[in-house]
Amino acid sequence: MNKKEVANIRKQFKLDHDLLNIYDILNVYITKETNEIYHWERLPFELVDREKQELYMGNFKKLLTGELDQKLFELRFQEAAEEPAQVLLHQALVSGDPEEWQDLMLMLVERMLADAKYERDMVVTFVRGQYYMPTKARNDEAEESEKNEVFAHPFILCSVNSTEKQRKTLLFDYVEREFKYNVIVDPIIKLSTPEQGFLYPSVTDNYSDVNRILYCTGKSNFPDPHFVEQVLNGERSVTALEERAIFEDIVKEVAGEQLDSATIAQVYEEINRVIEINEETKEEEPPKLDYKDLERVLNASGVEDVTTEKVERAFETIVDNKNYEMKATSVLPKFTSKSIKIETKVATISISPQDLRYVKQVNYQGKRCIMIEVDEDVAIEGFTLASETLLS
Repeated sequence: MNKKEVANIRKQFKLDHDLLNIYDILNVYITKETNEIYHWERLPFELVDREKQELYMGNFKKLLTGELDQKLFELRFQEAAEEPAQVLLHQALVSGDPEEWQDLMLMLVERMLADAKYERDMVVTFVRGQYYMPTKARNDEAEESEKNEVFAHPFILCSVNSTEKQRKTLLFDYVEREFKYNVIVDPIIKLSTPEQGFLYPSVTDNYSDVNRILYCTGKSNFPDPHFVEQVLNGERSVTALEERAIFEDIVKEVAGEQLDSATIAQVYEEINRVIEINEETKEEEPPKLDYKDLERVLNASGVEDVTTEKVERAFETIVDNKNYEMKATSVLPKFTSKSIKIETKVATISISPQDLRYVKQVNYQGKRCIMIEVDEDVAIEGFTLASETLLS
């Protein structure tokens, strides 16, 4: 599943969209004290108040928002699972009976409660429906509308949301002309910040892929291992943060622990060039780096003594697989944050990857210092910093 396919699905989650039908919604309330289902309710979605429908749509869209391998993870199902979640989900997907679908989703909630403890009351929302995707790109000159050729995708979506208590407030009663202390015991369901969830099935090349599921987490680079492995029976997925750490370890294994800033900047520029070429050629799949690609990147960046054998050995040492491929978008800093952080005991400096070449570590009067080359006066709190001449 690529980001374009995710975006095409996400944009359909709005009211009155003619390419989306939601049939039923099931809400399950879980109390933290008992770790049990306190209440559940299933309704045809069309019978839900329109204001509530809008809140749910916003929740579903928020759930499907984020970068792949950071907040959204396409997972394969474990082949050796004893009670495969895939079987349960597929049975629910093809069932035309709302009650059977409901019972299967409640079984999934029971799996969520096993060996897990929640810090707050939780609400798990399931919907089942169908969305439609065009089979080809729109042609404005064609007489036939793109909607005449669409694939129908039955789906199940799950959103897990925490709750919070409402704040105590002081109100003024206009009728009685008095101040009143207001306490509301009903918890607020935090639909604007879903904790996690999933979309089943995933999509590959515009076709539903029942052998994969799209897992969504509310916290970037921190998927819930229990939910992924025990509830969904999904295979462990490498996050973008983990893949960046793998990349750094492999480069250190090949080039050593110390690199000058110009070399580091050149490495990132070479990887960014790979991404730009991929975008220019409009490739659907994100570009990946294997040991041959990394060897080329390091050589082009001026790293000395880089050989195929050395890079292969580094891959085998770090990931135990010389044929491992890393997503270029995961290892490039600007895809994990807006800038690179240079952390010291004195200060943390944020700088864009392309400006790393202007940063140097130097020795001055026996002390290690960071020197940043600038082409204008530096202002601090409205004051222009005076220039000093350093003599070695």
